[in-house]
Amino acid sequence: MASISRRTLLISGGAATVVTAGALTWDKTSRLWWRIPGVDKQRTEGEVDQPGVRWIAASEANLRFADRPADYTIDRVVVHVTQSDFPTAVKVFRDPLHASATHYVVRARDGRTVQMVRELDVAYHAGNRSYNERSIGIEHEGFVDRPENFTDEMYRSSARLTARICKKYDIPVDREHIVGHNEVPGADHTDPGPHWDWKRYMRYVREARGGLGAS
Repeated sequence: MASISRRTLLISGGAATVVTAGALTWDKTSRLWWRIPGVDKQRTEGEVDQPGVRWIAASEANLRFADRPADYTIDRVVVHVTQSDFPTAVKVFRDPLHASATHYVVRARDGRTVQMVRELDVAYHAGNRSYNERSIGIEHEGFVDRPENFTDEMYRSSARLTARICKKYDIPVDREHIVGHNEVPGADHTDPGPHWDWKRYMRYVREARGGLGAS
């Protein structure tokens, strides 16, 4: 049986978490570096990085302010499944006690997408510090054991988003650079799970990327 993560327990309303004082100190410091004069990245409230998405801010406790790709190279997209419905996923990423968030959440029935963390910032989504720093996280509404959640509208909307990200950061459209959460080193998650249709998804991403042209 797969291990139960802190994220799963929080979504289901269950658990307390023990975090060492040292980890809290490092984390607080890492979030404050960008405020040093000369490296403060100017931000506009409600600004999004991709067309057609809506901004709903995640809690600042669930991310680290940065200036990517100037400070960290972005070379991965990580595919997630929320293990919840869309409103619940958005709610927990806005909860400062949740300790994780994602850049984008895609709704199942129509592919509607919200952005919760700016691409220049590090979202705590992958459970691996290096992958958090180098990747964009995309959550998809649904449950890993319910294939009916993975609608064609969701696949196509997410694929267009991934294609634009790949073009923006010159990321190859392949399975080395577009990965599931379960493929992140050290991950204790199983999403996007056995029902996620990688063949169809990657075909849609390639088609969308081709439509964006070379420049």
